[in-house]
Parts: sequence; C-alpha cells; structure tokens
Amino acid sequence: MGELFRRFWLPVALAEEIPGPDCDPARVRVLSEDLILFRDTSGRPGLVDAYCPHRGAPMFFGRNEEAGLRCVYHGWKFDVSGACIDLPNAPEGETFKNKVTISAYPCVEKAGMIWAYMGPKDKQPPLPGFEWLDLPAGNTYVKKFRLECNYLQAMEGDYDASHASFLHSTLGDSNLNPAIQIGGIGNNFFDKMAHYVSVQETPVGLTYISTNQRADGKTSYSAGHWMMPIFCTAGIAGPNIYSSNMRIPIDDNALMFYRFRWSYDPIPERELQEYKWGGYVYPELMPGTFVTTDNKANDYNVDRVAQRNYSYTGIKTFPLQDIAMMEDQRGTVMDRTKEHLASSDELIIRVRRQLIRAARNLMEGKEPSAPHAGKAWAIHTARVIVPDTMPQADALAKLNPMITDPTSMKVNFIS
Repeated sequence: MGELFRRFWLPVALAEEIPGPDCDPARVRVLSEDLILFRDTSGRPGLVDAYCPHRGAPMFFGRNEEAGLRCVYHGWKFDVSGACIDLPNAPEGETFKNKVTISAYPCVEKAGMIWAYMGPKDKQPPLPGFEWLDLPAGNTYVKKFRLECNYLQAMEGDYDASHASFLHSTLGDSNLNPAIQIGGIGNNFFDKMAHYVSVQETPVGLTYISTNQRADGKTSYSAGHWMMPIFCTAGIAGPNIYSSNMRIPIDDNALMFYRFRWSYDPIPERELQEYKWGGYVYPELMPGTFVTTDNKANDYNVDRVAQRNYSYTGIKTFPLQDIAMMEDQRGTVMDRTKEHLASSDELIIRVRRQLIRAARNLMEGKEPSAPHAGKAWAIHTARVIVPDTMPQADALAKLNPMITDPTSMKVNFIS
C-alpha cells in the first residue's frame, strides 16, 4: 500500500511552512520517511532526506543559502534536486561532489500546499487534474492538523452516509442557532438517514449518490467522490464552496489531515472569518503546532451539559466530532475482524476493495492508471433538492451533469 501511495502526487506541507526564499527548513514526516523541506534562493521548494549522506548529520540544522541547503557538520551542500553542489572539507571535493547525492523528491507549490512525488522517477505522473490547483489564492483555504490513527479509519468517515444524522446533529429544533448556520444550513437538515442509490467506479476512484428525505418534505440527492488514494470531497462548506479532505499517512499510526475549501469565486469574508476564528469548521490548534487544542488526551473537552441539552455529542468543532470516533477505534489501527458492517457501509466496503485491488495489482507489476487520468480528476460535489413525488431517474438526470460541468448550478455538500 505504501508503494501504491508513492505513485501519486501528494500534499506534504502547507506552503506557509516555508514562507520565502532561503527561509528556515521545516521537518516533514510522510509515508514513514523523515524529510526536510526548504525553499531555495529562487523560491523553488525542495524535499530531501533528513540526514546528510556524508555521516548522517541532521539536515534540519542546515544553512539555507545561495541556492542550496548546507550541512553544518562538514559543509556539504545540496540543491533542490539532491545534487551535491559543494563539498568543501576534502581536497577531492570538486570532483567527488559529482558522485554524491542526497535523496530528493520532486516538489511543486499549488493551492497553498507543497506537493511531492515520492515514487520511482520513471513512473512519475503529471499533476492530478483538479480544477482548483491553479485557482487564485483568494479562492482557496487550507489548514492541516495531526491525527493519532491510521489514515484509513479517519478517511472512511467521509463516505459514511448515515453518520451525519446522528453525530453532527443537535437536539430538537436548533436550526436557528447562528453558531451552526455555516453557509446558511443548519445541522438538523434531514429527518431520516441517507442511503446510497448509486455507487460507480470512475477512472480515479468512486462516485456515489445518496438520497435523503428532508424535514421539509422534499428529497435531496447528493453526489460525492472518493479519489485514489486519499482524496475525499465531503465536508461542511458554505454555498458555492466545495470541499476536499486529504489524509496523508505520517506512518501507520498517525496522519496529517489537510482540510481544503475552494470556490470558483473568491471565498466570502464571512466564511473566512468562520474558518479562521469560529471554532466550528476548523479546530483551534495549540500554538506552534498542528495538534488540536481539543484532542484525545483531554477527551476533546466534551461538554456533557451541552450533550444533554443541545448537541448530540457535546463536542464543539465539526471535524473533531468525527475525529473523536476515529482516533481510538480499538487502537490507532482498527482491528477490522471485529467489525459488523451493514448495508449503510456499502461505500466503505467498495473503497477498501478498490485499494486492496490496486495494491495487489502493483505487487504483480500492473501500474495504477488513476495518476494518469487527466481531466477525470475534475469532478466536484453536487446536490439537487426535488419534490418527493419526482421519480428517482428524473432527479438523477438533473444531478449527473452537475458533477463535471463547472458552469452548472453550484451547491455545497455536507458529509
């Protein structure tokens, strides 16, 4: 599975972690590998081994200057490609440097993130064809935070159609409370659990359509996507704002969660204010870290009074309601032999099967096709709300064109 991940471009850091040319290097751990991220004099990002190939000194303490990162132990210097460009501590340095490299991975900066390809050089694909990679900065917003569990058990909540009516709900008729009116949509928007009416394989993963009977008597049809190996389109967002959740393994027992929001138009200031300071869509972080203030160690500061009287969980922040259910599913790596899956878990089963199939194919020498699928990545969430008397086939005929057509009606999708 780790080799499968290395066939894809993945976000490995926020661009703000290396804010300018010759800035301080940053530590990165991804796919069980310790690396150092830096930005050279011309602004290019570089991702290299955390240790100097000379005698293993830590490159985190290196000098980032004059188009390269220099190890402070003996002065060996490397550029963003991993080439040794100076070897000053030995007389043969001018020629020997041409025989020395540090492990390095190709990097690009897109959508406020640093993306890296960590696989074989001869298998490197183009960047995924997401619509949002080249949008103006004002049209995107991203933050990341660390979770202490395996990526899969965290990711699976994004395509669990039946949990929202429980986990993210409030008690009684609480829709008018402004604290939960993100994008003008309250939490008690359904009176029955969602169920899938369509799950289809795509060139990059799966597209699923769920339906739900609304409290106002109408029927909602929502389309979402899972894309290989970690891209999900679920997540609370405002009108005309789309979501992408990316959970990148740090190792088997931890991950970094990139919570991304984007729009064809500039994101309204009201939404940004909520993202930055509201404490509901994005969790507060401990200063100087990517660890949430409410976390497993303090039981997410669950408020039992709120749970009895207002909130179904008593946990304030929307994603932390999910995370509290994920970080300790019989441990940081769930023992799935103890599960009892139901029909509402169909998509979870389908994603697992697709991942396992892709990993087995790679073991047998068959490369994944998804990294090279081009415009097949340019899909987004969609929803239609129709009278409950409308035949399902007619509702789906209205919904399906919206999944790939960016000029169609823009709607948000709530997991």
